[in-house]
Amino acid sequence: MKRRKPRVTPVSDVTPRKRRRRIVESALVAIGCIVLGDSLIGERGLIRMWRAQEEARTEQRLLSQAQAKAIRLREEKRLLESDWSTIEDAARRELGLIKPGEKIFTIKDVPPASNR
Repeated sequence: MKRRKPRVTPVSDVTPRKRRRRIVESALVAIGCIVLGDSLIGERGLIRMWRAQEEARTEQRLLSQAQAKAIRLREEKRLLESDWSTIEDAARRELGLIKPGEKIFTIKDVPPASNR
């Protein structure tokens, strides 16, 4: 199958109407490219929107973690205000308090004996 070559018309044969049409089409294509580029890359573009959505998801995850921590801390506060065994455990752990008659044993790590 033989291909036909497109016919090239000399510039002198182009009518002013066709020339105006080409200029208008070229201008519309250029404007369309500019609008498309701005919608993808611009200040309110698609890429910026995707980044903002990802940041919003990250912030939502951090907020959920902070809320869970706040709930745990409220429960710990409630126990420290009312539960005697929790109060005693915290006093032993943080202040190093002991009951009368108890003995404290401190175990230290000893480096292994070197092979002689």
